[in-house]
Amino acid sequence: MILVDAGPLIAAFDNSDDHHAECAELLQTAPDELLVPQPVIAEVCYMIGRAHFGAAAEAMFLRSFTDGSLTAVPLEPPDFERMAELVEQYASLPLGGSDASVIALAERLEIDKVATLDRRHFTVVRVRHRAALTLLP
Repeated sequence: MILVDAGPLIAAFDNSDDHHAECAELLQTAPDELLVPQPVIAEVCYMIGRAHFGAAAEAMFLRSFTDGSLTAVPLEPPDFERMAELVEQYASLPLGGSDASVIALAERLEIDKVATLDRRHFTVVRVRHRAALTLLP
């Protein structure tokens, strides 16, 4: 299983993004299930709209959860507590709720692979279940 942060999902839509090709390839060919925390879904929808990709692009993204390309992962009450702890602990980054949700779910589900372009946050944050996360692409 791979947890997916917003960056690769947005880059896959944006042909002009420097990471477009590698992110699109990862999302299309990953041998593992691609899990997306619910806060990341909202962030991607916002960014697709903000970048003016249009309603069709946003709808295509949302449909990727119905066709099995992506799997939405709901948060549980303990995840919110862990997210709050992370946001406080890494306030100087700052680490926002969306990134904190990725970390909290990685810990709860014991996942070590995260698809992200955000090396700044994900190389600094220390997870409870591993020495470090494997960051893709």
